[in-house]
Amino acid sequence: MVKIRLTRLGKRKMPFYRLVVIESNKRRDGRYIESIGFYDPINDQNSSKLDTEKAVAWLLKGAQPTDTVRDIFSKYGVMERYDREKRKQEAANKAQPQTPEQK
Repeated sequence: MVKIRLTRLGKRKMPFYRLVVIESNKRRDGRYIESIGFYDPINDQNSSKLDTEKAVAWLLKGAQPTDTVRDIFSKYGVMERYDREKRKQEAANKAQPQTPEQK
């Protein structure tokens, strides 16, 4: 399973996190598939950056965010955007006529 989670960077007592897409069985700071931004809890708004396009794309592909990442996404509006995109896809799937299967 693919997850979106935080990897820790920075020095002691000054944490800094990178938001990454990673296999769930990999180590916390192990090899990741793609980096989609970073998060600084000390200077929250000033130095945090998130690529919302990549985040929504990975969520639509089925990547599961951890609880902390879900909170960060909600703070930056990613989860709302993901819900809108998912509804659009579901509406498009319903609008397509069902074709009979060929034998």
